[in-house]
Amino acid sequence: MNTIEVNNKAEIFSTEIREEIDQWIAKYPADWKQSAVMAALRIVQDANGGWLTTELMNDVAAYLNMAPIAVYEVATFYSMYELKPVGKHKICICTNVSCMINNSDRVVDHLEDRLGIKLGQTTEDGRFTLKEVECLGACGGAPMMQIGKQYYENLTPEIIDSILEGLE
Repeated sequence: MNTIEVNNKAEIFSTEIREEIDQWIAKYPADWKQSAVMAALRIVQDANGGWLTTELMNDVAAYLNMAPIAVYEVATFYSMYELKPVGKHKICICTNVSCMINNSDRVVDHLEDRLGIKLGQTTEDGRFTLKEVECLGACGGAPMMQIGKQYYENLTPEIIDSILEGLE
């Protein structure tokens, strides 16, 4: 893995990660580099198997010339960032108003029963993590869930089973 020197500390970002973060930095005025923090966290998280360590958040802070606490605040506020290992397939289940009214509790119950885990847990084989999230903006298709970058709407137990069977 390539290393870079930032603030007199060896960093672990590969060339590819730096280039991708730099593309986001370039979208903002030069003195607003820290505006790329959300994209940088996503990029680093994806490269680390879906979760962020304190070291990685510190590296993002150093790369963007930010105080580490400012990066931690972002990482802990938004539900898309994970601070502990997650399964290969992170299943984000919306339980907000529209989904709740359309029986998201049935979706949660079915997934918990099918996978043998509760919200916030990961299956023993590391394949699935269940996560309750706030609105994912697909209210017209409630109840819904997100796995990776894919949205699944108008869920029923049968649709959920079909989706799970289609995953590796």
